[in-house]
Amino acid sequence: MRDLFAECPVVWPAKQARVLYACRIFLRSLFLASIIAAATGIAMGQLSTQDHLAEPGFWPTQDQPSRAEFVGAEACARCHATRTATQKQTPMAMNMALAPTADILHSHPALTFSANRFEYRIDTNATQSRFSIAGDGKRLSYPLMWAFGTGRVAQSYLFKQEDGKFYEARASYFTNLNGLDFTPARALQSATSIEEAMYRQVPMDEVRRCFGCHATAANVAGKFDEQRMIPGVSCEACHGPGASHVKLMSNRSAGTSAAGKSAIFNPGDLLASDAVDFCGACHSSFWDVKLSGVTGVSTAKSAPYRLVTSKCWGTGDDRLTCAACHDPHRQLQTDASDYDPVCRSCHVTNAAEKPAKDHPGAACPVAKARCTSCHMQKVYVPEMHANFTDHRIRVVHAGEPFPE
Repeated sequence: MRDLFAECPVVWPAKQARVLYACRIFLRSLFLASIIAAATGIAMGQLSTQDHLAEPGFWPTQDQPSRAEFVGAEACARCHATRTATQKQTPMAMNMALAPTADILHSHPALTFSANRFEYRIDTNATQSRFSIAGDGKRLSYPLMWAFGTGRVAQSYLFKQEDGKFYEARASYFTNLNGLDFTPARALQSATSIEEAMYRQVPMDEVRRCFGCHATAANVAGKFDEQRMIPGVSCEACHGPGASHVKLMSNRSAGTSAAGKSAIFNPGDLLASDAVDFCGACHSSFWDVKLSGVTGVSTAKSAPYRLVTSKCWGTGDDRLTCAACHDPHRQLQTDASDYDPVCRSCHVTNAAEKPAKDHPGAACPVAKARCTSCHMQKVYVPEMHANFTDHRIRVVHAGEPFPE
């Protein structure tokens, strides 16, 4: 399936691509049906992020040919002032920063934790945050360079050594602990050296993936552009480089407005199955998780994956995409009642009403409000020291094992 669409030389505007998308979903469903049925019996129409990146057209984390094609959020704000202003305050926009400027580190100037025979520290002053470790009669110390995550759940760190390569600190900050512990998936029962206890060298392909999701314009012309990237997820991370769009929309002569609109990517035009995969490019799509081998409660971190395992997902419905509940331009809503209107767009609310084509879901026999508090269970993920909302929408039964 990847090769079939990678050969197409045409970059289709989103609305023209609907026919192609429909054909692609039909073809991929035939191709994957036996595999999916054997594996899960669900997620018809989904692809891995690598498969999507091999297709024509824009996709998140995609390498772009030229840095000059990026104009920055300020240019977007000329026409989209409100959305740009609110988007800048979202966790996505603020999910990466230079470590010396990270609020969490400045509000916790001396962080420590001990594990096995080593003591870990992050000390922050007005000019830098320094990560150090002591044990086995030795001490190592490096200034932290980048902080990943807003700290709503956790924050992790990268630094460089004299060789210019990136290293991941083995200690991260966790909000529920109000302190440090092992970076998720990096815990050690024992370490053969102080170096292994302190850090993990990050391969360049992983560096590109990390910054590709936490920054804008990080990967350009086959290279990681650390100097000119834009920290955090801004407009062009999801809509693609905007230079052509801005140029055409600035010239309002006949026909340029329509051309300008087609020169920028609008995720809202995607079919439901692709829309969920679109968010899954950074939040892990169904096949990203399956191919990674991650199982159990850790998969609750991957909302797109869990969403398409819901019984009501079927082959995809625009009312059940990520953006149907979460406006990426606004702050994340955390009260269960905030999502009731979305639930009511699919479910009838009165037991006397019969489900219909536009409202295929039956009425809940228990309640009419705060639906997600019952049907989207909170799951504790040990390596994150926090609860995550399980996006596998279902009737939750007390004591049942976590459904894969």
